[in-house]
Amino acid sequence: MRYLEDLHVGDGFTSDSYTVTEQEIVAFASQYDPQPFHLDQAQAEASIFRGLAASGWHTAGITMRLLVQSELRPAGGVVGMGLDEMRWPRPVRPGDTLHVVSDVLEIRPSESRPDSGVVKVRSTTLNQRGQTVQVMVSNLLVPRRP
Repeated sequence: MRYLEDLHVGDGFTSDSYTVTEQEIVAFASQYDPQPFHLDQAQAEASIFRGLAASGWHTAGITMRLLVQSELRPAGGVVGMGLDEMRWPRPVRPGDTLHVVSDVLEIRPSESRPDSGVVKVRSTTLNQRGQTVQVMVSNLLVPRRP
């Protein structure tokens, strides 16, 4: 576990990888984002995506899982205080293997919680070809060392 004092601007962390299946893309979309380009190959081929694509929110969920399991490991867990940025520059396809690279951008003491600080982290989710499929800049609440 890493406390606020253990983190420094410029620190980088990586995650393990995760392979996305067609079945989970369709299952997630069926429940949370039921658009044709997430549900049906034929309709997806005729869409802007030119093939089945995972929902961006599905990608965000996978990113969160990988982030929690990454080397970052803030004490108290990955407690988000909001996002400054969320982009999906490229779709995630069935069979893509994703991993996350996170970089500490900023560290500041919390004004309302003297026992904690806010760490701004950019987490870039990449596919097996090294192409960026998601960029997220989040603010994490990280406790100080007791």
